[in-house]
Amino acid sequence: MSIEKAKDWLRRFGADGRVLEFDASSATVELAAQAVGCEAARIAKTLSFRTNDGVILIVAAGDAKVDNPKYKARFGCKAKMLSFDEVEPEIGHAVGGVCPFGVNPGVTVFLDESLHRFATVFPACGSSNSAIALTIPELETFSGYKAWVDVCKGWRE
Repeated sequence: MSIEKAKDWLRRFGADGRVLEFDASSATVELAAQAVGCEAARIAKTLSFRTNDGVILIVAAGDAKVDNPKYKARFGCKAKMLSFDEVEPEIGHAVGGVCPFGVNPGVTVFLDESLHRFATVFPACGSSNSAIALTIPELETFSGYKAWVDVCKGWRE
């Protein structure tokens, strides 16, 4: 089960016991914000893309949207999200629970600048009814991210 994969990953940081599991779905930004009890922007959504160099994840604020020109300038290709059927085999987590914890080997994680305005954010933990509260430094450490990127729009307005 994907949540166990995420918890196993988080265990190396002593954070597996902090995973929140809900009775209701948290599969979308809005549902996750309701389940957690925070504003939607603080949900750290994890988006999956295929680039010329392989599969990547971009963790962004819940109110941010990918800006195609910024994405192309950063990654050298058009933003092409994985299809529903590609996500679980490529990433290791199913749609609704995609997170940067315990992903398949070769998947590169990037964090979007839209997250920097918050002290804590809430990414999913491998299932459509889970999340964890993390500080930005914890997100950096736990995700094993490669770099911060600025590829989103809509959150500065």
